[in-house]
Amino acid sequence: MFKKAVPVMLLAAALPVVADQNPDTPDVAEARAMVQKFGGTLKGELVAAMKADGPVAAIEVCNTRAPEIAAELSQGQWQVARTSLKTRNDNNAPDAWEQAVLERFEAQKAEGQAVATLEYSEVVDTAHGTEFRYMKAIGTETACLTCHGSNISEPVKARLDALYPNDKARGYSEGDIRGAFTLRHSM
Repeated sequence: MFKKAVPVMLLAAALPVVADQNPDTPDVAEARAMVQKFGGTLKGELVAAMKADGPVAAIEVCNTRAPEIAAELSQGQWQVARTSLKTRNDNNAPDAWEQAVLERFEAQKAEGQAVATLEYSEVVDTAHGTEFRYMKAIGTETACLTCHGSNISEPVKARLDALYPNDKARGYSEGDIRGAFTLRHSM
């Protein structure tokens, strides 16, 4: 039913693989460019909000602009999003494939691989047909700790609690895997 594959990075969990994916295909290059655009746009807006109005304003940017940027990038063939093992927004919960990739990223980090190098792609068979899927790990930087660290100020906690009642995205340290960009398109 499924063809054997040699993915970009081997997964710890078995996934329904249809074909192998070379890390230098046009799909991977396009996915990387979209991640760069998503991450660069969001980071730029977050930094600007932090400088202008502080971390509570930055939370508003993350709450509204991150989904808008993902939606803008998802206008073509791609579906673009973010996910994590510890989500802030329940709408970003990983599916089984994403969960397995995120767990593998954590294992690779534990083995000493740099978070910035963690990416994975493959072609998979889904209930909706064959899809190309790609994920790129998001590292936790110092600035992220204002809202995702262990020592979050009371005003920031209050705003996070109001916007995200099921928030699990706290307690990170610099260099942790905060989550991943996740992209897909039908084949």
